[in-house]
Amino acid sequence: MFERFTADAREIVVGAQEEARRLRHHHIGTEHLLLALLAADCPEARAAAAHGLTADDVRARLAHRGDPLDPEALSTLGIDLDAVREATERTFGEGALDVPAGARKPVRKGHIPFTPRAKKALELSLRQSIRLKSGDIRTGHLLLGLLQDEGFLSARLAAEAGVDLPALRAEAERLTRSQAA
Repeated sequence: MFERFTADAREIVVGAQEEARRLRHHHIGTEHLLLALLAADCPEARAAAAHGLTADDVRARLAHRGDPLDPEALSTLGIDLDAVREATERTFGEGALDVPAGARKPVRKGHIPFTPRAKKALELSLRQSIRLKSGDIRTGHLLLGLLQDEGFLSARLAAEAGVDLPALRAEAERLTRSQAA
């Protein structure tokens, strides 16, 4: 399937692997594909930014999701996480609750596998290319695939950022059609 990808679209797939490594993840998910697309110099990334979706915002949302201590859930139990952190850092020093550098498993140096949903998003990108009668798979098709299923983490992150998904999908389709012309 990758032979149908344009050079820019291939760069996004490669960039997704780099994003996964940077985040120390052992898989490539829809979130990594979205991050790579948003970090690329392409019209779809600029359109997403105009809709309020940036790579920095997605990274921040992913970092918050990675926090196993959910402040809102703890507050329902009467626990103020900020107060606990402050008290711990006063006693044990700054960063006492941070994960030690060696505590995480090292990320593979070679191939990082795609999650089933990331594979599905790539398949949906191919379907978008066919639907739009394109001869190849472009960055716009990738964005359409990543936002098509609201069960994908990529689509949920966009929605959490306040993006009007149908409006961004429509703009991505318009951009993709104009590139084909």
